[in-house]
Amino acid sequence: METNVIWRNARAAVIELDDGGYFTCADTWEIFVNDEPAGTTNAVETYVDGLVPGKRNLVRFVCGERELSVGVTTPAEPFTINVRDCGAKGDAEHDDTTNIQAAIMACPKGGRVLIPAGNYRIKSLFLKSNINIELAEGAVLLARHDRAALAYIPGTVKGDEGAGYAGTDMTPLGRWEGESFSTYCSTFTGLSVHDVCIYGRGAIDGQTDFAEDNWWNKDFKNIFRPEEGREVARPRMIFLSECENVSLAGFTVRNSPAWNIHPILCEHVDALCLSIEGPKNSHNTDGFDPESCGFVRILGCQFSVGDDCIAIKSGKLGIESELRPATHDVLISHCYMHDGHGAVVLGSEAAGGIKDLTVSKCLFERTDRGLRVKTRRGRGKDAVNEGITFEHIRMDEVLTPFVVNSFYFCDKDGKTDYVQNREALPVDDRTPGFGATTFRDIEATNCHAAAAYITGLPESKVTRLTFQDVHVTFAEDAEPFVPAMACGVEPMVRQGIIAQNVKVLDLQNVSIEGQDGEELQLQNVDKVVRA
Repeated sequence: METNVIWRNARAAVIELDDGGYFTCADTWEIFVNDEPAGTTNAVETYVDGLVPGKRNLVRFVCGERELSVGVTTPAEPFTINVRDCGAKGDAEHDDTTNIQAAIMACPKGGRVLIPAGNYRIKSLFLKSNINIELAEGAVLLARHDRAALAYIPGTVKGDEGAGYAGTDMTPLGRWEGESFSTYCSTFTGLSVHDVCIYGRGAIDGQTDFAEDNWWNKDFKNIFRPEEGREVARPRMIFLSECENVSLAGFTVRNSPAWNIHPILCEHVDALCLSIEGPKNSHNTDGFDPESCGFVRILGCQFSVGDDCIAIKSGKLGIESELRPATHDVLISHCYMHDGHGAVVLGSEAAGGIKDLTVSKCLFERTDRGLRVKTRRGRGKDAVNEGITFEHIRMDEVLTPFVVNSFYFCDKDGKTDYVQNREALPVDDRTPGFGATTFRDIEATNCHAAAAYITGLPESKVTRLTFQDVHVTFAEDAEPFVPAMACGVEPMVRQGIIAQNVKVLDLQNVSIEGQDGEELQLQNVDKVVRA
């Protein structure tokens, strides 16, 4: 077994125990930090705390007679501000927003804001650069959902020519489903901050439920403020815009009003050993949605949400191209996704494209779809996926393991003839593309609807799909299910690989057991390679 230090700050680290496991190790290990007991773990990506700042710490893992050790040299952390020293009570009654915000603003560069055990009622907190925020074990931030009490920010703010993002005259602030939009301030909001870490064993609780006048109880996309004649999008739990070097490690996020964690236009973002939770029937509660971001790592996280667990995005065509660059260089590894709509999803708001994404060594259970690509006409010529690899993945009770849907019926025009027409339309600046994608070493058991459901556009076919060492079996009690959200797609059960509008379908050591009918159902596929 190999041990690797994946991440560290002054007081905590994430250490990888690589025994070949996907989310958990074969054994449970005792943890010792500087010879002091520090709990047990069976996680491949293990969050370890209790480190001493500015020191080489010795972390040992012991299982019977076996022992592993790794040195973790931590940076110094010269200052700590306890939010209790700024008047926060943590009694679940007092509004602690301004007290915690005061601690954040007062914290010197390189210091720590400590939120000790307690229940802290808050509205919205804003991050600043060069600080660590520790959510100690037993600390819970309880978000208020009284809309009248929440501030909101505009979608963009316009300035002088060249003064905004990427040489434009605009700075992006709020965003909703790929569009600039006024947005309620999130539990944590970070705007143009850098070198920030939120970590610990505590929790952020959006307190959203299906009670009257709460965020999930109506069929809405956004929230109206009729007294002001405007529409404002629901808050996230953590929203980041134009941030760099942000680490989120160890804590739990639950019951979000909308997407849980949503970074846009950020670079070098780590999500490590997080637990992101929400009821299966909660609305738009995606787990982690990086949008137009680069160098993102999502490692050792657990997801159970009411929508997609992870959705990679890059905006809609209506946003200026400079404000929706491609999302690129994303690594998702050793994660466990269960009970969501899709486990790992590309799109559908991906007008800037997605490049160089690797999903490896993950477990999916009981999601509607496993690896899912959503796009549609109107996303634009830059909406191209390139360098996409899914490998070493195990799925169980995933209804449809592989879905590529180029007729996704989202947005107000999603069911129009332009979006849903199955005939080839003229290619123009609104037409998306689809580059080569590889699925390697994947086993899916107890499936229901289809092994794979793939529909490219007839005028812009999927370039190449490679399935290598892929094995799919169906549940004995499989039930019909609609594999893709597009007009005219009917529920199906125990179907093989359905593929339409693909240039090259490369099948290497692919087996499907228990399907009804043909293993391959192909339409407008130029070339099939079997090995």
